[in-house]
Amino acid sequence: MKKNFIGPGIDVPAPDYGTGEREMSWILDTYMSLRPGEIDGYGCVTGKPVSQGGVRGRKEATGLGVFYGLRELCNVKEDMKRLGLEPGLEGKTVAVQGMGNVGYHAAKYFHEAGAKVVCLIEWDGAIYNPKGLNPDAVLKHKMETGSINGFPDLRT
Repeated sequence: MKKNFIGPGIDVPAPDYGTGEREMSWILDTYMSLRPGEIDGYGCVTGKPVSQGGVRGRKEATGLGVFYGLRELCNVKEDMKRLGLEPGLEGKTVAVQGMGNVGYHAAKYFHEAGAKVVCLIEWDGAIYNPKGLNPDAVLKHKMETGSINGFPDLRT
């Protein structure tokens, strides 16, 4: 078994598809049991619960970063003019791939900023509504049914 392949300053794993705070907590606990007293041991993983040194806002941070980046891009008047668009996000249409932490939060912030989220795509399908989708309602449907497919509000 290879040792010392994760840790502060070596490689810091983060949650990805199918993992979250719970799994990061398990990794942290195992790491700390193998390296008791390591002063910076809590830095061996990211995405852990706040109660174990995690950062508040981490769950939505990447999706919020996507939102901020595109918001700033859409606020460059010269670029928007070249594209024949008005500056800002209001009224712009958005399609988002994924309804995990990144995709859901990006869609949520675009929706709240007045952009129209017209398409949401997941591993098992996609939903489209030219009038817009509410990411919170879609996430609720996904949590209840296991899929975005069959979301009831797809009127055109």
